[in-house]
Amino acid sequence: MRRPLVAGNWKMHGSRESVAALASGLSALDCSAEVVVFPPYVYIPQVLATLNETPVGVGAQNVSEQSQGAFTGEISVDMLRDIGCGHVIVGHSERRALYGESDQRVAEKLIAAQSGGLTPFLCVGETLEQRERNETLAVIARQLDAVVDAAGLEAVCRAVIAYEPVWAIGTGRTASAEQAQEVHRAIREQLGAAGQSTRLLYGGSVKAANAAELFAQPDIDGALVGGASLDSAEFSEICQLA
Repeated sequence: MRRPLVAGNWKMHGSRESVAALASGLSALDCSAEVVVFPPYVYIPQVLATLNETPVGVGAQNVSEQSQGAFTGEISVDMLRDIGCGHVIVGHSERRALYGESDQRVAEKLIAAQSGGLTPFLCVGETLEQRERNETLAVIARQLDAVVDAAGLEAVCRAVIAYEPVWAIGTGRTASAEQAQEVHRAIREQLGAAGQSTRLLYGGSVKAANAAELFAQPDIDGALVGGASLDSAEFSEICQLA
């Protein structure tokens, strides 16, 4: 039985004051799902301090595939572990599209994360143009195959995989529960028997209003929540629904 998982990606939002309020609002969260939040780098220690005595996990939104060296602006796996992080997002569509991260680099980041003891949240997803050309499943398969080829199937199955249709991120548009389930089922079939215990999350304008229908699908084990995770009440409601 796969335990439901809800993650909140805060992206590049927040101040010390707003982060304090958000973390405080989550400190009393009581739900059966596993919950992880991903603050901006500079606020991770503040969030860790607030949530230290709670079940809510804290992770980073990105990580370098390098272990150390002259890589100005980069953060290593060991640094994240050193401050108390247990999770990290790799391959988010914004990293792929805005910063040119290739499938190969995403694979290297996943390998580095697991080697250093972090749980990677591997993101995959198609653009609107790719969906309209009926390329969704082929794009997802290619993105997964690149990581499987580099890291091995077992490593990928130990990760958390988040399907995030690029056209639904921050747009208010959400894949229907049926559309999301189709992709999640294809991912699980691609992973085979080893992927039966892998948790698959949906990400793309998830809100309390649509979460229950998404979570009711047999291959959707939770959500990677964006904008709605910046509202502790809304995010808590999503967690309760998982």
